[in-house]
Amino acid sequence: MSTILVVSGTGTEIGKTVVTAAVAAAAQGRRVAVLKPAQTGLAPGEPGDAAEVARLAGSGVTAVELARFPEPLAPATAARRAGLAPVRPVEVAEAAQKLATEHDLVLVEGAGGLLVRFDDEGGTLADAARLLAAPVLVVAPAGLGTLNATALTAEALRARGLDCRGVVIGSMPAEPDLAARCNVEDLPVAAGAPLLGAVPEGSGALPEAEFVARAPQWLAPALGGTWAPARY
Repeated sequence: MSTILVVSGTGTEIGKTVVTAAVAAAAQGRRVAVLKPAQTGLAPGEPGDAAEVARLAGSGVTAVELARFPEPLAPATAARRAGLAPVRPVEVAEAAQKLATEHDLVLVEGAGGLLVRFDDEGGTLADAARLLAAPVLVVAPAGLGTLNATALTAEALRARGLDCRGVVIGSMPAEPDLAARCNVEDLPVAAGAPLLGAVPEGSGALPEAEFVARAPQWLAPALGGTWAPARY
């Protein structure tokens, strides 16, 4: 039976793509697809987030991008300014379900946070997750300010009847400060869901073979890895 997992975050530029790649890499022996509903801020031909997941996790990963808008804005705004049709939650759900017929694991990576608008009717990644009845993995920063944003994201999920599978720290510093160290214990409390990993800062710069070999060390067993929270 195929699994669909939605990967969201508490904001933008916090490591969603690298976490998505780590989950894909840890799914050794399974057919994996990554779906990027809306890629913004890139011109045609430039490698997007889905391609980056495939680069890090291995060429065996199927990478699919539904739409691309050139300006680095929320998808609804970027589509409107470009004069292009937006991506709607039902289209995201249909694409994920189609991929699930041929893959064991489908990872749907959002743009920005959970409630960023895909279209002018207010459709979001949360709506796509609801249509799919899929759990949501939340990617959060390590440092100061992450607890409130994580709690708000988790509350939004619960209000919509969605399952928060857990939280992964998207970029854990090699030498975490006091806030980051404390957040290892406090993030699961804020989320009301387990902490399922911490991806080291700079992991996205690793070559494919090293990334694939190390990825399971960054993720908890629930995501196919061997990671356990460290006490700082």
